[in-house]
Amino acid sequence: MSSTPAPEPDGATTGVWSTGVARSAGGALAVAGADLREVAAEHGTPAYVLDEADLRRRARGFTEAFTDAFSADAGLAGADVYYAGKAFLSVAVARWVHEEGLRVDASTAGELAVALRAGLPGEAIGLHGNNKSDAEISTALEHGVGRIVVDSLAEIPRVAGIAARAGVRAPVMVRVTTGVHAGGHQFIATAHEDQKFGLSLASGAARKAVEEILATDALDLIGLHSHIGSQILDLDGFAVAARAVLRLRAEVAQATGHLMPEVDLGGGYGIRYTDADDVPPAPDEIAGRLAAVVRETCQELGSPPPRVSIEPGRSVVGPAGLTLYTVGTVKDVALDGGGVRTYVSVDGGMSDNIRPALYGAAYTAALANRSSDAGTVDARVVGKHCESGDIVVHDVALPADVRAGDLLAVPATGAYGRSMASTYNLVPRPPVLAAADGRTRVLVRRETLEDVLGLDVGT
Repeated sequence: MSSTPAPEPDGATTGVWSTGVARSAGGALAVAGADLREVAAEHGTPAYVLDEADLRRRARGFTEAFTDAFSADAGLAGADVYYAGKAFLSVAVARWVHEEGLRVDASTAGELAVALRAGLPGEAIGLHGNNKSDAEISTALEHGVGRIVVDSLAEIPRVAGIAARAGVRAPVMVRVTTGVHAGGHQFIATAHEDQKFGLSLASGAARKAVEEILATDALDLIGLHSHIGSQILDLDGFAVAARAVLRLRAEVAQATGHLMPEVDLGGGYGIRYTDADDVPPAPDEIAGRLAAVVRETCQELGSPPPRVSIEPGRSVVGPAGLTLYTVGTVKDVALDGGGVRTYVSVDGGMSDNIRPALYGAAYTAALANRSSDAGTVDARVVGKHCESGDIVVHDVALPADVRAGDLLAVPATGAYGRSMASTYNLVPRPPVLAAADGRTRVLVRRETLEDVLGLDVGT
């Protein structure tokens, strides 16, 4: 067994750390100039720390890349970028991404409420979800959302009925299951047939949905939607799915005379979690590839190009965040095949990052309060929960003198850490902090035991 240490931060956009992370002359890590030792002293640990400038830069990068690649000068009809709120959404983050030119994709009443509280206009919000409630649909229509993505045949009359009673015409897209299987784990690949999302292209369900919507006065069919998975590093799957959706659009136009003005090609663009991971594609590379596919396919089909939208989430917020922990118990465990693994326990765990337990996701970690000249040990960073699968980092080389009281930073946790967090073992959820200009401020406060007890109304 041989583990690899975390790479040192170097300001690269394709690295595991946000571009604002650096190690000071004294050996401590800082985010946007905020020393993590001071962050821990002021806010405690565990804590999620977001590099505001880095997040804004990534959001702006998608806006600029897709605006350029899908411009009229490029022979295309423009593009919109929706931030996938499921990755992580707070009022501040919704405002940041909107200020950088993005819209917000919401899939629940909670995400919709946060986007609205952030001041986003309804037309800059999309409503997703495979099991939307009547209340969610009603709220979306009340605020004039730009689109509702229909996910099943049963949803069509429900949306139509709510829209009719509200006296509005609902803008809808059909989520198409293209059969393209992509993503880092079977649970996050979302376009194969045997799963809960979308309407199958192969079975004819997508075409049937289109026909039913066109026959319903209360619905305005504005486009088709495709999402093939998450943590995708190879763009070929997006190209295949885009061609399939564009063919369906052209076929519908030929058969019915209705040319849908929009196509959404989804998100799921991957990021780098460890030094061993492949380099993720940059926004201009993604935009250029998709623009070429849309232009070429529409020319082949003799169909005017649609306005295109995409939905990055992880690739905007994931690299911008890290999780800061304090080390507790450190112990060596002899392995059956020989050798020793050092178990480094921290004051969080699967309650603040479920992905290693859920998907076997790989992360790395580094000492944040100091540097060390000691040799390294093969380490496993684990949490404090009552599960053997409570693993934060499966394998990482840490300094042999790692000890209780040290701070550990785990990079690339801006996406899905806080949004999938729980209070398992009644451990309160960590705060989310924004780092900018050498200071931090609280975006989402730490849960307390009083919060946990306040939900328990039993006597």
